[in-house]
Amino acid sequence: MTASAEFPTPDRPDGWLSADDIAQVRRSLPIVYVDAVPVRVDDSGDVIAVGLLLRVTREGVMSRALVSGRVMYHERVRDALLRHIEKDLGPVALPQIPASPQPFTVAEYFPTPGITAYHDPRQHAVSLAYVVPVSGDCQPQNDAIDLAWLTPEEACAEQVQVEMNGGQGALLRQAMAFVGRI
Repeated sequence: MTASAEFPTPDRPDGWLSADDIAQVRRSLPIVYVDAVPVRVDDSGDVIAVGLLLRVTREGVMSRALVSGRVMYHERVRDALLRHIEKDLGPVALPQIPASPQPFTVAEYFPTPGITAYHDPRQHAVSLAYVVPVSGDCQPQNDAIDLAWLTPEEACAEQVQVEMNGGQGALLRQAMAFVGRI
């Protein structure tokens, strides 16, 4: 029997596309993503720290990044948030996602720079962006090299913003404005 869209294989779970298939889809349709800004909050719910991942880009450049990833076919947005937070911050990050999450914004990434503040050379992507408090032990996972907890002011400073690619710095500033920190 050969693998097909109807029969998932261990290397390609149900709802996941092959590399060739996702490349074709990316050339044809916008893809739905989630962006999560992990934060620590104090007892009154005020944001006191922002978690930024350190990654190496395909070009070999170190960059700061938010938690981000695709929403799979037949996956709830809430479940996609949980999956990507666990993938990037570890299984005991303990994200506090409400039963009915509401994004603070919708970021539209284009393959052509300059259309919006958000750019992804691979695709046109529509991302639902969330501020997500995490209370557990967070450790960089997957392809993340490090996780730094910065104050909102430090995270929005120019020297950190220039380390962020694709408009994620603008998204981070928007998140901090949403929670009243800038």
